[in-house]
Amino acid sequence: MQHPPADPRLTTASNATNILSGLCQLADEQAVACEPWFSGLRLTRAQIDDAGVRVSYRQASRIVQRALRALPFPDLGLRLGSRQNIGNFGLLGLAMMTARTFGEAVGIGLQYAPISGGLMDVEMDASEPGAVAMVAHQRAQEPQILPFLCEELFVSTLMLCRGLVGAEFAPRRLELTYAAPAYAAQYRPLFGCEIRFGMPRNRVIIDGAWMQRPLPTYNPVSAQQALALCRAMMPSGQGASEIVATVRNLLRERMAESPRLADIAADLHLTERTLRRQLSAAGAGFKEIHDQLRSERARDLLHEGQLSIAQIGARVGFRDAREFRRAFKRWTGVAPREARGRG
Repeated sequence: MQHPPADPRLTTASNATNILSGLCQLADEQAVACEPWFSGLRLTRAQIDDAGVRVSYRQASRIVQRALRALPFPDLGLRLGSRQNIGNFGLLGLAMMTARTFGEAVGIGLQYAPISGGLMDVEMDASEPGAVAMVAHQRAQEPQILPFLCEELFVSTLMLCRGLVGAEFAPRRLELTYAAPAYAAQYRPLFGCEIRFGMPRNRVIIDGAWMQRPLPTYNPVSAQQALALCRAMMPSGQGASEIVATVRNLLRERMAESPRLADIAADLHLTERTLRRQLSAAGAGFKEIHDQLRSERARDLLHEGQLSIAQIGARVGFRDAREFRRAFKRWTGVAPREARGRG
């Protein structure tokens, strides 16, 4: 029996781990062991706290489901979202802060939403007179986690908006497709607006007057810099598959050891042949992945300027500095010393 091909939106490892890291922090505070949440997903707790790690929606949704069962909070999404602020949004938060108006900031937030680690797709809707709305779409039909995903998204967005224009910010209305949960009374005081459950779409409606509000933190130079960094962080059209992302994560952790294919296969409890076949099916090769990571890390260390060429070579898995110099020139077309001189 043939199975339908997997939806790449669910299996491509393009999601940042912000939400998952927040769940782990809540587990730590409650003395709940979160390591079992990663069983069978080729992920570890340490990787979740690594800003460079990306996971697939499938992996993230499994972790969320396990967290919902393990943590003693029925209102987990409200709690997690309420802990967010502009700083939690990193470069995206900075880009929004330095925009000219609140409306421009909202547009930036929607355009670069993928780098925030959100697990829902969002779009703008201007169908309601005198208002704009952010509409959220679930990527897979998983009703058991929909309330959590909506709560985390809309509450964290609320915290972000209040950080931009002040604590008095409140939406016009919040509409949700699911039935009112047992703790529904917590929504109104938090959002400060009308709440409607059992609606056709998940969306938050904002009065249009807010969109022209100038931001006191506007800075055109910083805005350009932050937007350039946001563009660079956006997932490419062809993100890595789960197996490629897993291999990348393991190679980054063990870079100084220069692990072989056999070593990574052993870590994953696979044979070399099976791992090579899985990488090939994903359009990737072990050597190409390894070299790309070593090249990226070596360039970062060269630009930092704190280590010698030999020390940098050792950091990326070369015992012989001459071997590192040859490899670096093969990867980049220039010698390490020349790359450092270019800054």
